[in-house]
Amino acid sequence: MRDPALIARVLPLANAFNERYLRLRVLGAENLVDGASLLVGNHNGGIAGPDLSCTLATLWNTFGPAAPVYAMAHDFAMEQLPPLGAVLARFGAVRASPDNARSLLHQGARVLVYPGGDLDAYRPSSRRNEIVFGQRTGFVRVARETGAPIVPIVAHGAHRSAWVLTDGERIARAIGLRGWGRLERFPIAFAMPWGVAVGPWIPYMPLPFPITLRILPATRVLEHETDDEARERVRAAMQRALDELAR
Repeated sequence: MRDPALIARVLPLANAFNERYLRLRVLGAENLVDGASLLVGNHNGGIAGPDLSCTLATLWNTFGPAAPVYAMAHDFAMEQLPPLGAVLARFGAVRASPDNARSLLHQGARVLVYPGGDLDAYRPSSRRNEIVFGQRTGFVRVARETGAPIVPIVAHGAHRSAWVLTDGERIARAIGLRGWGRLERFPIAFAMPWGVAVGPWIPYMPLPFPITLRILPATRVLEHETDDEARERVRAAMQRALDELAR
């Protein structure tokens, strides 16, 4: 159950961490819309990637801790690690599924989703300035069915929080990770304080690189476009913004 009082207590600490350690800069906050919306982000750095804390704190600062802001979270955190899932739920995390997203949007909530998931979060550091959604179109279908606007949120710098040597796609396939963990990547990375972090579930301390969030104007799924076309249109707009930030 989401706990606004807990969020209000934690928010000053999150702001201090984001501003002093990560030197967070937010551009385009005026593009956040009132009411129900699907907030679509690029995912960076794995389980401890700082893009999530930066984005949630920005939303809490903008709309207030009591506003209905939720984030779709992976099954691994929400169901396979129940104690962690219970803590995350107090901050607005909900098991990622189209049904949950639709239900929250119909209630007027703002729902944060990372369509690329592990494909995006665990991409090698050599691809840190790419946005990887793969063939995933679930967020497009949810936006189409609910009529909710899509608000893209682009993070730059967050993927430098650890140095991902390999996404471990072959390892994940060899151990059948998709079947029992719903993950397609098994990354190996240099990360604090471990030195080498192996696997998708190892928490770490993000490196103190500056992070910029750029919030793009809202868009809607067009009646004539396919799900694949809509996904690519949103991804391409986000990629252009990331390219500009990277320059």
